[in-house]
Amino acid sequence: MIDLHCHLLPGVDDGPVDLEGTLAMARAHAAMGVRRVAATPHVSWDMPTTATAMTSGVALVREALAREGVALDVVTGAEIAMTMVPELDDDDLRALSLGGGPWLLVESPLTPSASGFDSLLHHLQVRGHRILLAHPERCPAFQRHPERLTALVEAGMLTSLTAGAFVGRFGSTVQRFSHRLAQEGLVHNVASDAHNTNRRAPGLRAELMQAGYSTHTEWWCEAVPAALLAGESVPPGPPPPRPPQRRRFGGLRGAWSRR
Repeated sequence: MIDLHCHLLPGVDDGPVDLEGTLAMARAHAAMGVRRVAATPHVSWDMPTTATAMTSGVALVREALAREGVALDVVTGAEIAMTMVPELDDDDLRALSLGGGPWLLVESPLTPSASGFDSLLHHLQVRGHRILLAHPERCPAFQRHPERLTALVEAGMLTSLTAGAFVGRFGSTVQRFSHRLAQEGLVHNVASDAHNTNRRAPGLRAELMQAGYSTHTEWWCEAVPAALLAGESVPPGPPPPRPPQRRRFGGLRGAWSRR
């Protein structure tokens, strides 16, 4: 599997504070069957990671993984806040792209007051960049107006949901919206958005199996991210999953459940 959204670099943003924390995350990824990770530090006003810091951090981590014998390939990337986009020229953005390819991981706004970002995203496309939207399931603007996300996808943008969202790690509202997006065919990639090995730990397959999406794991976590890193067209995927069936119980328990 390939994880396109992971805060793996040490001492850069709100991910691991040191290299030991990074190695612990890398070992957890490898143990779960992840073979490649895009290191995506925040690029925002409060965590203004530069392309130089990101590149040197990736080199440091690669050296450490080789020395420790951890079978995990780490590629470059960044999670770019929309508020930072106007401050970055095209060369800056290309240096922060996923694996050096055409795709940018752009953070969906998490504040309810965010507005007017649709035109900014379209302008990025006009400049020649491809856009992968990070955790749109947690964006209040998309929750209130799902048609805005649909329009962006119809314009050629893709979505990257967080695996933990499907199993309730960000609350029931986000969980329900995640399933809705999956059932409407608006999920193209699922990533970990891991920050550490505790509260925001690596995880992909187990969460998707728990959520009932084992048939979509290969497309979301292997085929699509491989195509994005290679700058290739996204391969056709399976049909959208059906809504999960509510379990029915017989006897007294069933009678109480239907009251």
